[in-house]
Amino acid sequence: MPVYRDEAVVLRTHKLGEADRIVTMLTRQHGKVRAVAKGVRRTASKFGARLEPFMVADVQLYEGRSLDIVTQAESIGSYGALISGDYASYTAASAMVETADKLTEAEGSLQQYLLLVGALRSLSRMEHGASLTLDSYLLRALSMAGWAPSFQGCARCGALGDHSALVVQVGGIVCDDCAAPGSPRLDKATILLLGSLLAGDWDQAESMPEQTRNQANGVVAAYTQWHLGRGLRSLEHVSR
Repeated sequence: MPVYRDEAVVLRTHKLGEADRIVTMLTRQHGKVRAVAKGVRRTASKFGARLEPFMVADVQLYEGRSLDIVTQAESIGSYGALISGDYASYTAASAMVETADKLTEAEGSLQQYLLLVGALRSLSRMEHGASLTLDSYLLRALSMAGWAPSFQGCARCGALGDHSALVVQVGGIVCDDCAAPGSPRLDKATILLLGSLLAGDWDQAESMPEQTRNQANGVVAAYTQWHLGRGLRSLEHVSR
């Protein structure tokens, strides 16, 4: 299959030589792909702007030995300029694509692709607050990767009840019997917000006060950093 076509969202780019660029993309059918886009840094390039971070494009690639080569690119979702024009949206989108980069490998995941594209589209349209959109994306992306958090029953023993102790190492909220000494405690509103973000209940999430959102931000950041095993550099710059 020397030539193939797919939909892709651009995760990151690197300069190569004087005019080329290496583009890392999450595709709909072929997982994560690294490809060379020749001449895209020239002002006369036909598709340079279509291969910037956060853009979604229909790309045609030639399969190479180590890196594929982009031969065509047609824009599907021009989200880059809209997102880059707002600092909160830009930092949230940067954390999203870095997370997708870490969670996906060559085999990829259609669910992860669709989730990322939907989140970037929502950011570009400012449908919800950038911070809420990011936190919802992170919780869902981690769930799809096998690290679904528990905000209802105890994450360790499954006991039902109004638990409040947080232990990110075991997957969320735990009962008093399973909680380690000194475990942080969350109030009911924060636990409700976290569940709403995971389920996509935007009416509930947007009704929460700023203090509750801030506490949920910290929980999501800690949960993400722990389960990825590597720090997200872009998360440090997210506007909270």
